[in-house]
Amino acid sequence: MKSLGRIGRRRESSIVNTKFPKVYAAKHTDEEIRAASRSGGVFTALSDYVLFNGGVVYGCALTDDFNAVHIRADNKSERNRMRGSKYIQSDLGDTFKYVKNDLERGRKVLFSGTSCQVAGLKNFLGEEYGNLLCVDIVCHGVPSKKVWNKYLRWQEQRLHSKLIAVDFRNKKDFGWRDHIETLYFENGESVSARIFTTLFYRHEVLRPSCYECPYKLVMHPGDITIADYWGIEKSAPELDDNKGVSLVLVNNEVGEEFLKCVKNMLFLKQTSIENAMQRSFIQSESRPETRDRFWRDFQRKSFSYIVRKYGGQLPFWRKIFAKIISFTRRME
Repeated sequence: MKSLGRIGRRRESSIVNTKFPKVYAAKHTDEEIRAASRSGGVFTALSDYVLFNGGVVYGCALTDDFNAVHIRADNKSERNRMRGSKYIQSDLGDTFKYVKNDLERGRKVLFSGTSCQVAGLKNFLGEEYGNLLCVDIVCHGVPSKKVWNKYLRWQEQRLHSKLIAVDFRNKKDFGWRDHIETLYFENGESVSARIFTTLFYRHEVLRPSCYECPYKLVMHPGDITIADYWGIEKSAPELDDNKGVSLVLVNNEVGEEFLKCVKNMLFLKQTSIENAMQRSFIQSESRPETRDRFWRDFQRKSFSYIVRKYGGQLPFWRKIFAKIISFTRRME
């Protein structure tokens, strides 16, 4: 791997350089890494590089009780907990303080989070650090933790078993494009559904601030921005295999230097921003007219009622497929 030397010279002027963002479709050359990632495995490539060079990585992981928190990793095992989708907001705790301590001790730091979290970190630091790489994740919005917790308890009651694992987006069984969550239980059962996904994309459960997000722009606060590359079948069909492709926006020269250092780990194709546009680059989600009604129902009704009224239904063939998968796992 290349040296980090040149990356240490952060140029403030690069943030407003008109040649950015540069846009790429990317996927990891290691198929096992890509399979374990939400989309194309770009975060793993960048964080592997930072760890190899003695740095530390900060990102979102799930706790044993399925809450999202930001953790610090100085090895691959801890870093791997950050992989995959987590459609709930992470608790940052004292992460910003720990990041600053690592930076001031001269450690290389990769901080990953939503755009508002990256902007918050930069505001907290108050100055530029040449040993910091910020990677922001394109965010649709942040759903309520109350809804997430009630959903999990409802599924445990239905299955009469304790929840032991969650996959917010089961790419292995359903492919990259299909957003289906799978919950795994102590008794060997599993449930694959779109219930929480449906609630999420209906937007009633989003935080009020998400309806007025200031980061719905092409330019993001991170040095590198990553997302799913929706529309890859048109922009780079040779990369499209439904196993995950990352959209990478390189926002300044710091991000550009880092991407150069990991290019041997990735299949990269430069594309145009016009072919990579997503709603999240243009505007916040609108506040649904039904939001107040949803929250009245959420406070007063059972969660079964919420699921029937707002959570949609899994198609019949999906139910059959999910049962086959669950039975196969029990037989293994």
